[in-house]
Amino acid sequence: MGIIGTIVVGFIVGLLARALKPGNDRMGLIMTTLLGIAGAFLARYAGMAMGWYTEGEPAGWIASIVGAILLLVIYGMVRGSSRPRV
Repeated sequence: MGIIGTIVVGFIVGLLARALKPGNDRMGLIMTTLLGIAGAFLARYAGMAMGWYTEGEPAGWIASIVGAILLLVIYGMVRGSSRPRV
């Protein structure tokens, strides 16, 4: 699939994760794409650890979206705790 395909899939996964998670997640297109790519990698390695995927097999769409949502929640917790509340 190549790097371009990975970026496109990561962007789509990131958009879907942001749409499915409730709340206001203010981030740009680059962060959304990186979130989707990282979610796919997280899903792949977690799936390999649990025996769902074999070596070299990419994670599925649903697992990638769940991984991206998990990363989005963690990102929101880290980002929210470092900002001063008014």
